[in-house]
Amino acid sequence: MEIFRLLWVIIFTITLLFYSHSINVEGRHHISKKQKSKNVSNAPSPVDVPVNEPSSLPPSPPLSSPGNVVPSDPSYGGGPTLNSDDNCIFDVTEYGAVGDGSTDDTNAFVAAWKDACQVESAVVLAPADRTFMITSTIFSGPCKPGLEFRVNGVLMPPEGPDCWPNEDSNKQWLVFYRLDNMSFTGTGTIEGNGEKWWELPCKPHRGPNGSTLPGPCDSPTMIRFFMSSNLVVRGLRIQNSPMFHMKFDGCEGVLIDQLSISSPKLSPNTDGIHIENTKSVGIYNSVITNGDDCISIGPGSSNVDIEAVTCGPSHGISIGSLGVHHSQACVSNITVRNAIIRDSDNGVRIKTWQGGSGSVTGLSFDTIQMENVRNCIIIDQYYCKTKGCRNETSAVCVRDISYRNIKGTYDVRSAPIHFACSDTIACTNITMAEVELLPHEGELVDDPFCWNAYGIQQTLTIPPIDCLQDGMPQSVGEAAEYTCNT
Repeated sequence: MEIFRLLWVIIFTITLLFYSHSINVEGRHHISKKQKSKNVSNAPSPVDVPVNEPSSLPPSPPLSSPGNVVPSDPSYGGGPTLNSDDNCIFDVTEYGAVGDGSTDDTNAFVAAWKDACQVESAVVLAPADRTFMITSTIFSGPCKPGLEFRVNGVLMPPEGPDCWPNEDSNKQWLVFYRLDNMSFTGTGTIEGNGEKWWELPCKPHRGPNGSTLPGPCDSPTMIRFFMSSNLVVRGLRIQNSPMFHMKFDGCEGVLIDQLSISSPKLSPNTDGIHIENTKSVGIYNSVITNGDDCISIGPGSSNVDIEAVTCGPSHGISIGSLGVHHSQACVSNITVRNAIIRDSDNGVRIKTWQGGSGSVTGLSFDTIQMENVRNCIIIDQYYCKTKGCRNETSAVCVRDISYRNIKGTYDVRSAPIHFACSDTIACTNITMAEVELLPHEGELVDDPFCWNAYGIQQTLTIPPIDCLQDGMPQSVGEAAEYTCNT
């Protein structure tokens, strides 16, 4: 009996040990998630980060290959956190990028992007303490969701039009195309090297004696997102663009947060953020100084929320220009709140061309501090870049515009409030409340200007805007025909 019990214990122990070993082997098999290596010259495989490692197993040994990047902390507060849930980091230096500021690193970025595009939640990394020069490039999708393009170093184009490759488009530099659930982040700088572009004789007042000369004038937009959705742009410093710093065209679902955008005050056409044919956009916690519109909102845009943004020097926050060349333009549901605009040619502006059609509706400007701003509040339906524009009867309809708690100082060279509405189609349902604007220097020289503008003053406006007409016009013209769905 004793011998039988001893044999049973031995058999049970052997079985238990074998079963335990099988579990551990199976667990280790599921931890390894390495990607297949691609045929890229001088490009080691990207670094794998273990995913969901069971607590019953010992931690994986640290990766020690030269050049591997396994960060243990987020790149910056509030941004995407790189942790054990990240699948792969694709460091461009492992694909041959030199990062010395003069070597063309385009091929390395393209190769890293192509590999990362195939992996869910992948990171294309341009590491810190390097300056990468790349030429005009389209980073296209579709890609696996969660792709992050992270710039912690400096990324820049060739310096000026003379260095721009002849085969590259001189209308755009970095293009992100047909992407969904993608983010562009980092602690680094996107440097545009725009100085030589701004000096082209075709640019405003760059010719002899302050003239503007004819000739080729195309300059690249720095960063363009095209036909993409669910985008995040956060944390970067973007500066000295040859033309627009950042443009969103044909996109839906955009979050822009914690950006610093800067160019000199006299740099021409350097809009900070331009939105066109794009819906559902949030722009938050950013500082923009440049030589044109701080934020410009073009046709086909709707549901845009702007908050905690500081602009200036700049040309202010602009809706438009709209309706150029007799086109139809529709913009709706735009909110600007808790903003600061300083030392700018305009504050909050709506600008449309005569002869256009469409509508601008549902705009709210709330709690905005003006500091030495010309044209603090302006609607200009006679926008024209030359003196040769003629009066036309058709116009973009402007209605349902609210200005609340807008205070501060204005540059006395222009009246602080200017409503120049179409002769044919009046601006209607303008609401003014707690608007208090005082001269930055000197005394008030011009009263507010209104032409064919209708609305109400819920509180006394400083300066008084007696020219705003009550109610609605007897004939709103053909306004009903100028509305459209956005």
